[in-house]
Amino acid sequence: MNLFVNWELKIDDIVFKALKKIPTKNREALLSAINLLVTNPYYGDLQKMQGEENSWRRRVGAYRIFFQIQTEEKIILVFKLKRRTSNTY
Repeated sequence: MNLFVNWELKIDDIVFKALKKIPTKNREALLSAINLLVTNPYYGDLQKMQGEENSWRRRVGAYRIFFQIQTEEKIILVFKLKRRTSNTY
């Protein structure tokens, strides 16, 4: 499998709403991390979500980016963005 083939990125509307509420400095870091998913979705501080087949989370500071990797179609779907708190998991 060639990891350096560009993937198609799809972002749920909920993620855009969440980004509007995040401070600018953190927002830029999150957007940068989301954009890097296109070149290699398996890079960074990743963890596969338990009980889910294709769901992953990437840690960016105090925030978590939740996404699915659809390898057959080369699609990355970012479906949730959440700030890490003591109740997150």
